Amino acid sequence: MSLKQKTKELLKRRAIAEQGGGDKAIQKQTAMGKMTARERILALLDKDSFHEYDLFVEHEARDFNMDKKVLHGDGVITGTGTIYGSPVCIYAQDFTVAGGSLGAMHARKITKIMDHSLKMRVPLIGINDSGGARIQEGVNSLAGYGEIFFRNTLASGVIPQISVILGPCAGGAVYSPALTDFVFVVDQISKMFITGPEVIKTVLGEEISMEELGGARVQAEKTGNAHFYAKSEMECFDQIKKLITFIPWNNEQKARAFPPKEPSKEFKIEDIVPSDPKKPYDVRDVIRALVDDSDFFEIQELFAANIVIGFGRINGETVGFVANQPLILAGVLDTDSSDKAARFISYCDAFNIPIVTLEDLPGYLPGVDQEHAGVIRHGAKVLYAYSEATVPKITIILRKAYGGGYIAMNSRHLRADFVFAWPTAEIAVMGPEGAANIIFRKEINEADDPDAMRKLKVEEYKEKFANPYVAAAKGYIDSVIEPETTRRILMHSIEVSANKNVGQPKKKHGIPPF
Repeated sequence: MSLKQKTKELLKRRAIAEQGGGDKAIQKQTAMGKMTARERILALLDKDSFHEYDLFVEHEARDFNMDKKVLHGDGVITGTGTIYGSPVCIYAQDFTVAGGSLGAMHARKITKIMDHSLKMRVPLIGINDSGGARIQEGVNSLAGYGEIFFRNTLASGVIPQISVILGPCAGGAVYSPALTDFVFVVDQISKMFITGPEVIKTVLGEEISMEELGGARVQAEKTGNAHFYAKSEMECFDQIKKLITFIPWNNEQKARAFPPKEPSKEFKIEDIVPSDPKKPYDVRDVIRALVDDSDFFEIQELFAANIVIGFGRINGETVGFVANQPLILAGVLDTDSSDKAARFISYCDAFNIPIVTLEDLPGYLPGVDQEHAGVIRHGAKVLYAYSEATVPKITIILRKAYGGGYIAMNSRHLRADFVFAWPTAEIAVMGPEGAANIIFRKEINEADDPDAMRKLKVEEYKEKFANPYVAAAKGYIDSVIEPETTRRILMHSIEVSANKNVGQPKKKHGIPPF
């Protein structure tokens, strides 16, 4: 055969392989409101940037008549490309080929691109749409999952790992996404669970739909397994693209810098936070008043909403924000919000992203349910994450900073680099009402008018202790600042901390309160 003929044969084979499961399977995928694996990759990556590898890989199974079946690419597409010019490695499971089930060669393709991603120090994106392990291949499928999990762990904290759930993700398949940094889900399309509705009904007699058990909304709002929730696949891809602009390629680099922009004049920081500590406000508006172009990219928006986390830019540089949300439960820390904050702090530290903490909380959430849910252990995760982090850490105390909450939210005692307080800050062991009731119990009980005496003693306590100046006198905060100067002070603090270098005791690794 001539070169021309061989090239023609190549193009023919490629066209067939690129069809995956064929026209009927593609039509079925489309009828379910889902894009194909190839369409997803092309929609996510920059135009003409995708380079595919291992297109002609075939499965090796011979039992159960598998030797008579052709599974193009063994049900997964792998390759490299760019997003806004940033290189990424990517794989997408193809549900049109054997339901995207994971067999030995399928797993080998995924682990190969994972190895490439780690070697080249670029982000890894996995698009999951699979029925799970390929039963016909038995233990080889399980071995494949194990190899993937090991590589997820190896790459953790070295390269960003992003999981996109665009179909069923059941059994062992859910653990790889859980080991990655960010999980994206789409309404009515994404499903995640260890055991499906049929197994639950058989074993426990409980009836529940797939959507109720592990749908996108459940994973984004109730379990916290998902970090981003979208209404459509295209919205999901836009979220991924935006995330990529905020994070570095690997742990040895910093995130890409952008030209600085002033915040929108719509958000005036001095008008957002009420001076009355009992009045709520949306802390996200404070963040928008501080970040470039008022562009705040929130993470886990629906989960544990009493704390807000996400990325923004200050003077063109990526910054991670952790902020108590007074609109929800007064911004207290509880089991879920502690997990949410600690994981994000750890991510920022691993990838050289400065952390800005906006503090306004009365402490940890009290109650039997919280105590029995392990709030001690979960709450300790925040302490551990802040203490362990060596990136620049800056805290702004907006209003309340009481008790253990004051310590946990990146206090000077956990080695914050800079701690600033607004004049409205109240730094104390507990709120003035509770403190006055304890300290002045005798005077209040013996007074002719206990209510009037209580009010008097509360004001007395506020005047003496519930302010930023006692902590400032001890050097626990660096300065009491005017709210309108906050952005300028953050810019300066981040700039002077750029070359921060902290020595750590020699150890294999710490043991966090998992």
